Amino acid sequence: MGGALLVAGTTSDAGKSVLTAGICRWLARQGVRVAPFKAQNMSLNSMVTADGAEIGRAQYTQALAAGVEPRAIMNPVLLKPGSDRRSQVVLLGRPVAEVDALEYGAHKERLRAVVADSLARLRAEYDVVVCEGAGSPAEINLRAGDIANMGLARAAGLPVVVVGDIDRGGVFAALYGTVGLLEPADQALVAGFVINKFRGAAELLAPGLEQLRALTGRPTLGVLPWQPGLHLDAEDSLSLDGPRPDAQPPYGKETLRVAVVRFPRISNFTDLDALACEPGVVVRYATGPGDLADADLVVLPGSRATVSDLAWLRERGLAAAIGERAAQGRPILGVCGGYQMLARHIDDEVESKTGGVDGLGLLPARVVFAADKTLGRPEGGAYGEPVRAYEIHHGIVETEGGEPFLDGCRAGAVYGTTWHGAMENDGFRRAFLADVAARAGRDFTPAPDVSFAALRERTLDVLGDLVAEHLDTEALWRLIEQGAPAGLPVVAPGGVPEVSADK
Repeated sequence: MGGALLVAGTTSDAGKSVLTAGICRWLARQGVRVAPFKAQNMSLNSMVTADGAEIGRAQYTQALAAGVEPRAIMNPVLLKPGSDRRSQVVLLGRPVAEVDALEYGAHKERLRAVVADSLARLRAEYDVVVCEGAGSPAEINLRAGDIANMGLARAAGLPVVVVGDIDRGGVFAALYGTVGLLEPADQALVAGFVINKFRGAAELLAPGLEQLRALTGRPTLGVLPWQPGLHLDAEDSLSLDGPRPDAQPPYGKETLRVAVVRFPRISNFTDLDALACEPGVVVRYATGPGDLADADLVVLPGSRATVSDLAWLRERGLAAAIGERAAQGRPILGVCGGYQMLARHIDDEVESKTGGVDGLGLLPARVVFAADKTLGRPEGGAYGEPVRAYEIHHGIVETEGGEPFLDGCRAGAVYGTTWHGAMENDGFRRAFLADVAARAGRDFTPAPDVSFAALRERTLDVLGDLVAEHLDTEALWRLIEQGAPAGLPVVAPGGVPEVSADK
């Protein structure tokens, strides 16, 4: 079949990733062999495939939605920001360069060729490829070098659906403006819209949809209702700004409180999703010492800029507060970059190039950054429970004492590991939380039957249901099979749609 579709968005975090996952699940249910694809992803949430390649966490989850094995060609280009100006370039799962925004342009032709080849291979192997755009296709300052949005759509002849988040407000202006800012040849591929996160009276929305069609000549293919609790492997920390009603006080004595330090370059915070799925566990994000005051467990998560984020930790007074907690025997967990910060000393000539700096000194360990990145899917155990995880790091931690904890160590109530995803192992998660609760003096008992894998599957099924029930699936099929319809109007800057002359 070889059909394909590009899901673009008016902004980052508009719903592209979840809609792509939903379409993949909807198609897979019908026996369609479908694969996700994101040409270029800028994300600090990543995952390791079975063959040791690093890809965006969202694409990994979309592959699970499609029921296929995640592969590097599903996300051939991954950018991992280390500062406001520099990013690591991961190509087909392996780091190849550290660049700033201007230097990145020199790599574009090479990346464009890899993107085109990856998509062609997927289209040859699968019935349908559902592509996800990056950011917004209307970023006109970046259009000339675009390989992920309309540049990809033009090169591969992909029909485009644009999704907008109505919960942010201004969705009609965003959808109309997205089309209006595109050049005519790009507009010719934009076939319709999807409105995301709608809550309200449908009859009040309907006149706006009619006017949007009159102004652009394009239909709205569906309105997805607000669905709470769909925090599905987010791509960036924008998702942490949204409302999390489950994290609001008051709490009972049986509620276990987890405070996660929100580093400026926080990475792989999807590690905390499995903690949040436990009944009676509240996960909050902390940026100041006061946010840690009533926490039973403080988590230092992953970081793409360990030394820089460690300095931030000290500047904010969080380092001192964490040190006081450790002295009081109150539980602290460091994961990957957070584990490195808990060590006695860090020698970094690779990521920050600052050389030697003192860590927090809460674990008997030293860290040396290596030029080669460690990527893997390790297995082990703790508390008598099996653990399967993944690791992504340049920092090599050498323990100098303490008790073993996964691949890391523990000293008193301070735990450290480089393994991501350990909390997704249900037996280990329950045993760890029971240990934390006992050390914190909290009357909390983990639920005996919560399966994180089953919860993820149910979430993916919900996304598939939303697509099946609220989108014009016949129209989606036509786009996938036939491409964008001919004769779509050009939206002129003045707002008057004109029929394209080349149609």
